[in-house]
Amino acid sequence: MGNVSLSSVPPVALVTGSSRGLGRGVAEVLAASGYSVAIHYARNREAADQAAAACAAKAKSAAQKFVPVSGDLGSSADRKALLDQVLAAYEGRLDALVNNAGMAPRVRADVTETTEESFDELIGVNLKGPYFLTQLVANHWLKNPSPSAIPSGRKVAFVTSVSANTASIGRGEYCISKAGLAMASSLWATRLAPEGIQVVEFRPGIMQTDMTSVVKDKYDKLIAEGLVPQRRWGNPEDVGRAVRAFLDGDLSFSSGAVIDLDGGLQIRRL
Repeated sequence: MGNVSLSSVPPVALVTGSSRGLGRGVAEVLAASGYSVAIHYARNREAADQAAAACAAKAKSAAQKFVPVSGDLGSSADRKALLDQVLAAYEGRLDALVNNAGMAPRVRADVTETTEESFDELIGVNLKGPYFLTQLVANHWLKNPSPSAIPSGRKVAFVTSVSANTASIGRGEYCISKAGLAMASSLWATRLAPEGIQVVEFRPGIMQTDMTSVVKDKYDKLIAEGLVPQRRWGNPEDVGRAVRAFLDGDLSFSSGAVIDLDGGLQIRRL
């Protein structure tokens, strides 16, 4: 298992959407590797408390902290308040931002029937939110260039989706939001690399989470038929291990990289 070279104070990572799903998987892997994690949630405090307890059970040292922090990423005021909560909880420290939070359409609809309300909501949460949260965090770091507790420097991860470049006409607004997020990762990687801040995109495929539970039977069949060459669902720990390797510095010359986490789904095949 990888782990950071810890100082007396563990590195702090803010993982958005970490009360459940992929984000919780990331938080638990980081906890087991020596990180403190700010557990972000939008509305479900109970789930955030459960995630924090799970992280604490896996922690390497008593110095690690797992504090629930709340905020609607689609709201400018909430994003600012979220960063303030993190800095207050961790004595002004933040070493990594993992932009994981996202949502699926409330109702899957053909692109001929997508509503503007659904489009606006997904763009706000899935794209605008992480873009401008990264802006807040980046500006904080640039104004406070003290050494990071991560030996290889501060990091930003964007967790996007295979939907960034794979069309699903029943959830077009989701695909567009993730395609935009992929470009956001490239933009921030370009801007922040000269500052010693590394940015990488992780692109999960078919992952077993609450979001995909409504289409489980469909994808069980497709996976069994070979849609995913590794012939299994992905899981939150798959994403967590990849993010941990990045934060630990194992991808130290990969700014702007797109890391596929999809069991080979992206391979072009005849």
